[in-house]
Order: sequence, then C-alpha cells, then structure tokens
Amino acid sequence: MSREFRQIDVFTTGPFTGNPLAVVADAEGLDEDTMRRFSAWTNLSECTFLLPPTVPEADYRVRIFSLDTELPFAGHPTLGTARAWLDLGGRPARDDLLIQECPAGLIRVRRDGDTLAFAAPPRLRTGPVDPQLREAIRRVLGVSEQQLVDASWADNGPGWIAVLLDSAETVLSLRPELTRGGLDDLKVGVVAPAADGDADVEVRAFFSAGRALPEDPVTGSLNASVAQWLTETGRLTAPYVAAQGTAMGRRGRVHVDADSDGTLWIGGEAKVAVRGSLEI
Repeated sequence: MSREFRQIDVFTTGPFTGNPLAVVADAEGLDEDTMRRFSAWTNLSECTFLLPPTVPEADYRVRIFSLDTELPFAGHPTLGTARAWLDLGGRPARDDLLIQECPAGLIRVRRDGDTLAFAAPPRLRTGPVDPQLREAIRRVLGVSEQQLVDASWADNGPGWIAVLLDSAETVLSLRPELTRGGLDDLKVGVVAPAADGDADVEVRAFFSAGRALPEDPVTGSLNASVAQWLTETGRLTAPYVAAQGTAMGRRGRVHVDADSDGTLWIGGEAKVAVRGSLEI
C-alpha cells in the first residue's frame, strides 16, 4: 500500500543542519512490528506514524519510535510530526495551536510560520543524582570533579539525567567512554554556558553503550527538562537559545520561551526536506 512520507529537518538553521525525522502518514493498518522494523530501517534517531485522533480535542495522533523502541513522548518528533501533518494538508481547529495526541497525553504545539514550539511536559522524576551514580557518570564523561558543577534527574519520559558542566569548551571536548560505568540504559544530557554569541547554552545528549546512535543531534525532550531545571534553580531565565549538534557538524538551535504562568515552550524551525511515498 502506498503511504505519504515526509522527512523533516527539526531545529534547523539552514539546509540539513538540524535533526532529521521520518514521518509516515496514513498509518492505519500498520502493526507494531512493522512500525518498529521500518523505524530501525531508517536509521534515524526517531520515526513517527500519523494516525487519526481518538479524542475530540486532538488534531491528530502519533506513535513515536526511536529505532525499535516506542516512546510515550519526544520533542523533535513532536515538532517534526506537526510540520508533516500541516504539509499534508492538516487543518487545526485553531490557527495558532495544534493538539497532538500521544501516549504521554495531549501535547500543545504553537505555530508561527516555520517555527513550532511544544509546551514542556511535566517531569516524571527530579532531584539529585545518587553520589555513586554521579561518580559513574563523571568517569564516563571523562571530566574532573571541578568541571562537573551539578547533576539532577530530569526525566520527562526518555529517562534523562542532566549534567551541568563548567564551560562550553568542556562540553564540546567530551569523548565519553560509553562502555564504562555500567550505566545500562541511562540517557545523559550535558549543558554549559555557551561561548557562541547566538546561543546562551551548549547542549549535548548521550546514550549508554549498545545504542546504534550514541549521540543525538538536537533533542527537544532533553532541552525541555534542562530548561525546567535551569530556570527553577535560578541559573538561567527564559527566553534563551540553546545550541546543540555542534560537535556532530550540525547547527541546531532550540528556542526556549516562557508564559506568564511559568509554562516553558520549546521550539525551533522545522522544515520539510523530503516529500514522497512509501510502499509499506
């Protein structure tokens, strides 16, 4: 069966500078095994499947896969799927707001031209990291105790631990030994004040050993939970801009804004890179 397909460049600042996302439209009838196999075949960090919503409040429903693992929520797939849905002719009930249905619930997505932003979801786990785990992470990252300023759980679904380092130079110089430390399936995001004049912080996202993609180019969910952590602790105020992907030759930019009620919005440009169809 032929199905519409889009590949979206998310958090981009120019052609092919962001994080690519594969989006399969009209996914009714696809079983979970087929979704998992196709997502792994794309070899992208995530692939999504568009489905009709099951609740009247939602504009569309999405299932999100990271290779062969389904995720309840993820940031760059949320923005990329919203862009694909609009490109496929989707019309939201409100001009400036889309409502996405996913296993994590209903996610609000703001639209302003090519820029899309999602409301940062609540974190499932916060608080200090156990000293033994913190030390294991420090050894894996290869940084000194002086370079590791702080660490906290920042899990909004994927399982993130956020690590604050002393400088962008330290962040960009990291060559983690991902086979050390016995971190199992933990996901570690690192952040530090940026040296680049068009960004306020430099971010990188690492996965533990055994992952096909050990580093993610630009990560919406991590930036959402890091933003909540940094603003709550008074280390940063919104609006601000995060740079990510620098060490991988990308130039992703994540824009963080805040409403008067404290809601943080995580956004960036999302553009269609590939239009086509699939026989699946």
